[in-house]
Amino acid sequence: MSWNVTTGLETDQLDWLVTRVHRVLAEDPDPPVAPERMCALGLYMSVVLVLFLLRQNPVQEAAAELFGVSRATVSRRWTALLSVVERGLAGHVPDPAEVSAGRVVLIGGTLVTTWDWVSEGTRMFSGKDRDTGFNLQVAATPAGDLLAVSSPVPGSRHDMHAWRESGFAEVFGDRDTMGDLGYLGSGMLTARRKPPGQERPAGDKAYNQSISGLRAAVERAIAHLKDWKILATRYHGPLGAFPLVAKTITALSFTRRTGEPLRIGLHMYPLCRT
Repeated sequence: MSWNVTTGLETDQLDWLVTRVHRVLAEDPDPPVAPERMCALGLYMSVVLVLFLLRQNPVQEAAAELFGVSRATVSRRWTALLSVVERGLAGHVPDPAEVSAGRVVLIGGTLVTTWDWVSEGTRMFSGKDRDTGFNLQVAATPAGDLLAVSSPVPGSRHDMHAWRESGFAEVFGDRDTMGDLGYLGSGMLTARRKPPGQERPAGDKAYNQSISGLRAAVERAIAHLKDWKILATRYHGPLGAFPLVAKTITALSFTRRTGEPLRIGLHMYPLCRT
C-alpha cells in the first residue's frame, strides 16, 4: 500500500523513517515509549498515525476510529513520538546558509491559525489576517525550493518583527533577498509604495508586477508546506507544542524532497511481546 495520501511520504520513505525512529528510541537511555510495548498499534503504524495527524489534522477521536484504537492511545502515541520523529528527521534539514550560497532568497510570512487568542501572555490576533495564530517566516529560492522555516511568533507581531526574531537577517545577510511591502526598511528588495495622495507611476506598476511575479515562488513553497493540513487548517493542539510541530513538518518537507529511502521489510521492526 502507498501511504502518500495518508502521511505525505512514499512507502520507501516511510519505511526509512520508521527505521530512523526505531534507532532514536533504541539509543535513548530513557525513551518516551519502548517499541516492544506498543501492543495496541505497533511502531510502524504508530509512526503512520503521527504523520496522519500532521498531514490531515483530524480530531483525535476520528483518528482513533480509523486506526481501531482508543483516543487515549492516539494521544499517548502523539505525545511520545512527535519529538522522536523530529529527531529522526533532523539530519535531513540543510543549513540554510550553505544551500542559499550564491542564490537569491525570497522571504514570505504566513499565519497558521490557532484556537486560542493568547499564548504565554501574548495576544495571537493578527490584524492583517483578522484571525488568531502563529506567524511563520519562510525562505525559498526563485525556483520555489524551501530553504528554511523560522520558529513561530505570535500572530499579533508584524512581519518585520517576525523577520528580526527569525534570525534570517543574519543567515541571509549577504544574499540578495526579496520580500513584500511588509518588509520595507529591512534592506530587502521590495515593491514600491503608492505615493500619498498621488497615482502610482506607470514605471512603479511595472516594477511591482515584476517583483510580485518573482515572489510567487515563495508563495508556492508556503503552499507545499501547508500540504500538511495541521498548518493549513486551524491548529487545535496545545499552543506550547506548536514549535515542535512546525520543526517536524519542516523536516518532513525536506525529507519528502531529498530523503534517502531504504528498501526494508516489516520483519526488521520489533514485534509486540505478548
